[in-house]
Amino acid sequence: MPRLENGGWSCSCASRGRHRAQPGDTAAGLAAKVGGMLNSSGSSPSLTLVGTRERSPSTATSTTSSTLNWSQHLVKRSVVLFVVGAFMALVLNLLQIQRNVTLFPDEVISTLFSSAWWVPPCCGTAAAVVGLLYPCIDSHLGEPHKFKREWASVMRCIAVFVGINHASAKLDFANNVQLSLTLAALSLGLWWTFDRSRSGLGLGITIAFVATLITQFLVYNGVYQYTSPDFLYIRSWLPCIFFSGGVTVGNIGRQLAMGIPEKPHND
Repeated sequence: MPRLENGGWSCSCASRGRHRAQPGDTAAGLAAKVGGMLNSSGSSPSLTLVGTRERSPSTATSTTSSTLNWSQHLVKRSVVLFVVGAFMALVLNLLQIQRNVTLFPDEVISTLFSSAWWVPPCCGTAAAVVGLLYPCIDSHLGEPHKFKREWASVMRCIAVFVGINHASAKLDFANNVQLSLTLAALSLGLWWTFDRSRSGLGLGITIAFVATLITQFLVYNGVYQYTSPDFLYIRSWLPCIFFSGGVTVGNIGRQLAMGIPEKPHND
């Protein structure tokens, strides 16, 4: 009997020991799972950061190259517009001087191209500003200009503008009012034929107004003068020349802007 009792006690103690060991094993398993979850959660941000660090150099490189291409294209367009504006100013101003429409001092007439030194750089700078402004206004308004976007149309527009300027010096009318109305109709016809955009019309009128004010200021201060002035020291048809010139340079700037890479944005 004592042996059976001892055996019974030993069996019961062993069973109790086994029952007590099972919660310990369960707690250890849970602790291992929690540790694994913590390790995985701690390692995932590092992986994310590493991935971000790996992608960021390529993104920065592409953004830098896009900015460089855009800047180079802008400089090239500016140079082309400056050269075109300076050359057209020399040719058209020479025509006005030969027809005694514009009068410069005697020491200016004896220089190269019979024009003042400041005329080509000023007109070239104005052409560059206007030629770059037209595409910017188009993109800002969300109305890209697509009417007759080809170099053949641009060359015809330049030829018509030269013809309008030539007509202002060659045509003889009874008075300047008739000549001004004729040139105004021709200038509007140039805009309607080669532009037909609201931005082109608005910018052309603004350019004509600002350029007329600058010309009046120069003539008032004796820099040069016009023969037979009939509109505040100048000829009344001069705003028409500025309007058609602005439309022409705007078309050149728009054509040069075709295929330009978009300016990168930093998000």
